[in-house]
Amino acid sequence: MLRVLAVDDEEPALSELLYLLDQDPRVGSVLPALEATEALRTLSRAVEGGADAVDVVFLDINMPGLNGLELARLLGGFAAPPLIVFVTAHEDFAVRAFDLKAVDYLLKPLRKERFAEAVRRVAELTHAGQGPRAQPAAPPGGGQVPVELGGVTRFVPVADIAYAEAHGDYARLHTRRGSHLVRVPLSTLEEQWRTNGFVRIHRSHLVAVDRIEELRLDGGNLTVRVGDRILPVSRRNARELRDLLARRATGTAARAR
Repeated sequence: MLRVLAVDDEEPALSELLYLLDQDPRVGSVLPALEATEALRTLSRAVEGGADAVDVVFLDINMPGLNGLELARLLGGFAAPPLIVFVTAHEDFAVRAFDLKAVDYLLKPLRKERFAEAVRRVAELTHAGQGPRAQPAAPPGGGQVPVELGGVTRFVPVADIAYAEAHGDYARLHTRRGSHLVRVPLSTLEEQWRTNGFVRIHRSHLVAVDRIEELRLDGGNLTVRVGDRILPVSRRNARELRDLLARRATGTAARAR
């Protein structure tokens, strides 16, 4: 059965979290903490006392002092780091949360069905040997992006995304299988994915360089073809794009020799 640490600085929220955990038959023991430093002390006492490792931490993000993201980063440095499930009222930290290899990202107010789905994922990872004693390796292609589909969070590999399109403070991710709207600004994705081969070609588009099939100049207007879509390239982004494509072509030619 799962050994859980629940962390939230608000007592009513922590009480609700403890209640839901207590109702789930897959959960064995639960340790509560009202702040991140208390959570660290609790984990340290458990290890020093020879107790079994905590399998998962259900963790709030906005807390005074050390916040949930900072705590998760510290836990990731443990010799046997626990799995992390973030529980928060804020939608804005999803990309940063999954960069920290979070198993799930739950929004308050919690729904029983959605909460049970998160516990199921943790149980499956733990039983598969990917709990605190053996963390799963980082997925290829720079990780995954959480998307909500019918009340269930799915994970889209960054490697599957051809381009992202701005929708105000949101972004729409386009893959061969369809598109997904995420609550993350395009500027944030640009910063996160720069090292994964994405380039900003326009204020409205972020494109995976490897998915660009054609570069066109027509009447002074530069465009790229990505699959069956023709996307505009702004003048301010044209030089960086050309440089990236030139370096890619040079690298491909060198490998061919």
